[in-house]
Amino acid sequence: MNDPTVTPIVQSLDLCKQVSTAAGPLVILDQINLSILQGESVAIVGESGSGKSTLLGLLAGLDTPSSGRVIFEGQDLGSLDEDGRAALRAGEVGFVFQSFQLMPSLTALENIMLPLELNGDKNAEPHARSLLEKVDLTNRWHHYPRQLSGGEQQRVAIARAFSVDPKLLYADEPTGNLDRRTGQRVIDTLFALNEEHATTLVLISHDEALASRCNRLLRLDTGRLVT
Repeated sequence: MNDPTVTPIVQSLDLCKQVSTAAGPLVILDQINLSILQGESVAIVGESGSGKSTLLGLLAGLDTPSSGRVIFEGQDLGSLDEDGRAALRAGEVGFVFQSFQLMPSLTALENIMLPLELNGDKNAEPHARSLLEKVDLTNRWHHYPRQLSGGEQQRVAIARAFSVDPKLLYADEPTGNLDRRTGQRVIDTLFALNEEHATTLVLISHDEALASRCNRLLRLDTGRLVT
């Protein structure tokens, strides 16, 4: 899916990130150029410390680069302040993290309803209940995160991520805290919803088998894109 006539949903241009340390500047990402088209599923793989999560944070506008640009739907994220980047992400971008990041004081249903309510959805509850059914957690709607297993929490997080029907979904090591069997079920759920919603998926993983389920694979090695 590399048709030059198609505008990428997200791209990076000469993207660099470095931080200051006692020993001097530390380069985390170096001259990253990539383009991701609407509807693609792209895996970014690499060893621990290769810069995968840093790259995701930059592409999503959660962090700012030392140099270079990130373009999301034609908008240069560098031209926006933090509030502007947050507004651009709202309703357009979903996230699934390794640590689930559910609100502990909200039930499974309320966690899924939250982004819908923030977006002014008047049908937040029926919409959230429909998503709970799709991730096979209808009977757990009233449970709090502490009452759910790790796999159940991640399925709630996936339902929440898809609740606003995002154009782009970032998943950062979504099975990292799960055993293999539970992780497989979570990934099956993620890919099923991704296909149903025709969402662009960017998946960060060190798991080559998981990465192989995506349309395309990009490899980072010590901050440089080698694939």
